[in-house]
Amino acid sequence: MDIRTFLGQSHILVVAGKGGVGKTTMVAALAHLAAGAGLSVLIVELEGRDSMGQAFDLDGPLGYDGSVLAAAGATAEGPGHLPDPDDPLSTRTKIPSGSIHARTITPDDALLEYLDDHGLRRISKRLMSSGIIDIVAGAIPGIRDILVLGKIKQLERAGVADLILVDAPATGHAMTFLSSASGLLDAARGGPIRAQATEVVDLLSDPARCQVVLVTLPEEMPINEAMEAAFQLEDRVGVALGPVIVNGCYPTGPGLDLPAAEVARAAGVDLADHERSALDDARHFRSVRHGLQHEQLERLAHDLPLDQLRVPYLFTGRIGPDEINVLGTALATGIAALGDPAVGGAR
Repeated sequence: MDIRTFLGQSHILVVAGKGGVGKTTMVAALAHLAAGAGLSVLIVELEGRDSMGQAFDLDGPLGYDGSVLAAAGATAEGPGHLPDPDDPLSTRTKIPSGSIHARTITPDDALLEYLDDHGLRRISKRLMSSGIIDIVAGAIPGIRDILVLGKIKQLERAGVADLILVDAPATGHAMTFLSSASGLLDAARGGPIRAQATEVVDLLSDPARCQVVLVTLPEEMPINEAMEAAFQLEDRVGVALGPVIVNGCYPTGPGLDLPAAEVARAAGVDLADHERSALDDARHFRSVRHGLQHEQLERLAHDLPLDQLRVPYLFTGRIGPDEINVLGTALATGIAALGDPAVGGAR
């Protein structure tokens, strides 16, 4: 499958996974891949972390107004603010093709914008500072998540980008986040809250508009959590699932089945005893790791009928543009091996 077809199956990809599996890094890699295929990309970050910007060598937080992470050559205007997609006078409603923009969306910012849009600009910040909003949010469980999802829905409807990538919270919170609209439908009999919840449910249940991509590691606990999340997302939320991204796969290499002394002898290299011992220890570690990894990947394939996109473990302490390029290339290789979505893919 080609990249544009794969990434064009849904307007929104919600990327979720257990904390520490590299979810944010995979969002950056998918964005890099999509922009390289000529798509315009908007990354939505929900937790206000700096790691997304760091992956593109951008200093500081993204902010609610947004930033340009990667420009599309001469068509981009350089770092700056995102346009307001609901402003009919804006000449930059659509993010330029081949570029990546990003913004942080928090419940408080989304609520302030909502109040401003409904003629309450003068009192909106006073309401926020007084703490009344927190009381209301506590009285209506899920309202904060609905505010964020409602803003994402607004951006999708406005067609601000070909692809919106949502860096979701860690799996536990992500389940609450994505199921909040269904809960409010049960609790609210009518009014604007129910209308917003209905529209969010419609968004999440339409595969052409929204899908979830789970990220995991080739290890027992992350895979257990990914499988549990997959079944809950289908049963409780009704959202379509894309392939599972398996991050941190140790690459295979020659020589792991041979003692260090034999490899050194064949290469004409003399090794001291402590060097041979260290290399044999490393070889043993990698061999065991490969065995465990293979076992977990087979279990995932057997128990969860979803395609897998496998990306390598990077032996680095920092994820920057070069590393994102490597991961994007690995994702592209995996996507190319997928089958036609019309007839079903192959693991």
